[in-house]
Amino acid sequence: MKVTVVGAGAVGATCADNIARKELASELILLDIKEGVAEGKSIDMMQTAALLGFDTKIKGVTNDYVATENSDVVVITSGLPRKPGMTREELIGVNAGIVKSVTENILKHSPDTIIIVVSNPMDTMNYLTYTTSGLPKNKVIGMGGALDSARFRYYLSQELKCSPADLNAVVIGGHGDTTMIPLIKHATWGSTPVTNFLSEEQQQKIVADTMVGGATLTKLIGTSAWYAPGAGTAAMVESILRDEKKLISSGVFLEGEYGQHDISLVVPVTIGRNGWEQILDFKLSDEEQAAFNKSADAVRAMNDVLKTL
Repeated sequence: MKVTVVGAGAVGATCADNIARKELASELILLDIKEGVAEGKSIDMMQTAALLGFDTKIKGVTNDYVATENSDVVVITSGLPRKPGMTREELIGVNAGIVKSVTENILKHSPDTIIIVVSNPMDTMNYLTYTTSGLPKNKVIGMGGALDSARFRYYLSQELKCSPADLNAVVIGGHGDTTMIPLIKHATWGSTPVTNFLSEEQQQKIVADTMVGGATLTKLIGTSAWYAPGAGTAAMVESILRDEKKLISSGVFLEGEYGQHDISLVVPVTIGRNGWEQILDFKLSDEEQAAFNKSADAVRAMNDVLKTL
């Protein structure tokens, strides 16, 4: 298997490091626009192979898309990172041009690849990638839901004082501070609803903390997070390459599912060797569906910016 990660910044490099450590691919290409960055980080990672015991061959390149030829999966992390006080929506103008260019160059050498979009604003970048790439819809997947759901499980675990690995909890909607919807009524500890153990006040706090999870970290460290986004992306790559068919909330193009059309939003899907393989219907309550519709309206407003570029 061959994987390409475009963008050797903190998220891309962390994703690549996770992929290598787990030996998910025999060959891993790390590509960046800045001279020497991908090459340097790939050498640094390869020098851990003797210590960590992995055999994945990592190669860093500067804008050499020929090196990405025949990639089974391509991860796109390219674009400007979010700065303190900056919304994901403000990133559209610059990042749309970057993501579209990257997609075109990738498909010249890997026309049948599966693309995972990490670049922000993720919902709009994922929509752009699908509508301009010509790929089947199941081969374009947005990462944000995996990250938001991991954060949701973290905040639940802190309140419940349990292992996050024992929790099942997903986030749907837009990958944004005001558009994501942590489905706390559907979350379980083992097989028991978490709402059995949490007061209404605790539930509201967990949901609120999850929604501003990214902004909280941006404020603390001065830039976007990278450990959890990198690990979340690598988990999606793993589910694809190992055909695990795991349920992972992901950005996908909707054609009537959850009442929405012509839009990319985060919903629960299974991910396997064919990309995303099925959308699961969580039977939303009227309140949850209304929130999802409101989230869709906000994402559509962001997508409309693409028409002005």
